[in-house]
Amino acid sequence: MRDVLDDLVGWYERGEPVGLATVVRTFRSAPREPGAAMAVGSDDTAVGSVSGGCVEGAVYEVAREVVETGEPRLEEYGVSDDTAFAVGLTCGGILHVFVEPVTAETFPELPAVAASIRAGEPVAVATVLAGPGRLGAHLAVWTDRTAGTLGTARLDAAVADDARGMLEQGTTGERRYGPDGQRRLDDLAVFVAAYAPPPRMYVFGAIDFAAAVARVGAFLGYHVTVCDARPVFATPRRFPEADEVVNAWPHRFLEDAPVDRRTVICVLTHDPKFDVPLLQVALRTPAAYIGAMGSRRTNDERAAQLRAVGVSDEDIARVAAPIGLDIGARTPEETAISIAAELVSLRWGGSGERLVATDGPIHHPRAR
Repeated sequence: MRDVLDDLVGWYERGEPVGLATVVRTFRSAPREPGAAMAVGSDDTAVGSVSGGCVEGAVYEVAREVVETGEPRLEEYGVSDDTAFAVGLTCGGILHVFVEPVTAETFPELPAVAASIRAGEPVAVATVLAGPGRLGAHLAVWTDRTAGTLGTARLDAAVADDARGMLEQGTTGERRYGPDGQRRLDDLAVFVAAYAPPPRMYVFGAIDFAAAVARVGAFLGYHVTVCDARPVFATPRRFPEADEVVNAWPHRFLEDAPVDRRTVICVLTHDPKFDVPLLQVALRTPAAYIGAMGSRRTNDERAAQLRAVGVSDEDIARVAAPIGLDIGARTPEETAISIAAELVSLRWGGSGERLVATDGPIHHPRAR
């Protein structure tokens, strides 16, 4: 919903009914992940995408019908469907798309949810997809409150608890419950869309490689912070794509910076006086990824210095050094692509091999 939020809220505020289609399940090589959305306004304008073009026409027609009838629908498109080729899903995957009418009556929580998304406040929306509950019922979940209901207080409590965990992890997906929130039953399907703030990327070292990494980090959707102790180099003008540029000693900055299990730390200074204290701090965090630039010799020497100050071999093994995948990168831009490729590979469980040399699914389930 994030990608169509402005149009969706615009129609909503003008009192115009909207058909909102959301990918809620995928199998095999489906082109979009759960949470991808398309909205169809009362003027028949469509924004967003649920399949990158494969089934948009069919979903568009369902969205128009849903607006007319006021009844939500759960649709399946894929190789198991005789109409798969007709609607264009020839990639071999299966999509389950939930299509619902959005009005002030069906989704009164939308304005509060939209305000939180725009403000960067974590919020999740749980929607009943199937089962004994009210189809299309919503529960909005924040870290400290909820709005709406899925049917019963116990069901709301169980879903809110799971939704908060998903917000912390930044994951979106389907959960199943009993009609009163029982986790041992699976007759009620609930889709939880988690709108967590963008994951953080910390880039240490205000060098030309850092500028390229900041650009690719922003492109991948990270909130990018560049940090360097040298004020002449750590300037917003040199890093226009970064969300923040900080002039501070890297290890002192990181000691107080927020780090969670989605955070990426890229150490590009390859200078021991910066790297060793910085990595000591980084390795005490739950960061998803810690990478450090340098030659083989530089990395061996840095590892020895870390051991000398008491860092264990197990912790040192958390550091991706040399940083990036082996693609033969030389320039700052090529190196940034190498680092981005490693991040994507770790997130989804990719091998880093050329696809032509591999078998099996092209798209992987989330690894982290």
